[in-house]
Amino acid sequence: MDKNIVTVEKVNKYFSKILVLNDVSLKIQRSNVVVICGPSGCGKSTLLRCINGLESLNSGDIIINDKSILNKNNLRAIRLELGMVFQQFNLFPHKTVLENIILSPIINLGINKDEAIANGRKLLERVGILQKENDFPSSLSGGQQQRVAIARGLAMQPKIMMFDEPTSALDPEMIKEVLDVMIELAHDGMTMIVVTHEMGFAKEVADKIVMMDEGSIIEESEPKDFFGNPKNNRTKLFLSKILN
Repeated sequence: MDKNIVTVEKVNKYFSKILVLNDVSLKIQRSNVVVICGPSGCGKSTLLRCINGLESLNSGDIIINDKSILNKNNLRAIRLELGMVFQQFNLFPHKTVLENIILSPIINLGINKDEAIANGRKLLERVGILQKENDFPSSLSGGQQQRVAIARGLAMQPKIMMFDEPTSALDPEMIKEVLDVMIELAHDGMTMIVVTHEMGFAKEVADKIVMMDEGSIIEESEPKDFFGNPKNNRTKLFLSKILN
């Protein structure tokens, strides 16, 4: 079995005539945490959306767990292996916290309701908000809603969790409670792809940090080298602004 659970091969993506991903290649190993960073508009979120099949490729390929995303017959299987957490929480406002978590496993995995409820409660306990299971999303803080979104992603038993700037919509005091859950997931061995500007998180748990600029990967290295000895001048400039 290939030790790389995700392989991005020379991917190009256009929106109209604008090139947003330029010959992007990336390999992600099982149980690794990869942090993708870079300035706004550099293609980070588009890369995530291509990996989970929400955006089609103009050229190149993405292979997830030995399945090519170019084969449309693979899309459902690939998406079932990917958990996705967005900037906005995307919870169903008319359903309780627990109902939000159990809905997809029942529909997409065929899990019976009692088992889904038991699993959902375990996940709510894991993210620290079991006491909110009967509440509606509107009564929760942003940090609590994002933890529900993480639990919802985990309920699908994914092999990979992807996070698209999961703390950017949160107040500063709520960021830590979400990052703590993500750090625990990383320590448990979950494969994670995280688009974020939270460099403290990247230093603590990333196995690899990827720097993007203008649709290209311009640098990738372990945190020690990324922060201590960045090679690219654009990376140096980015770090000088984001770390000060």
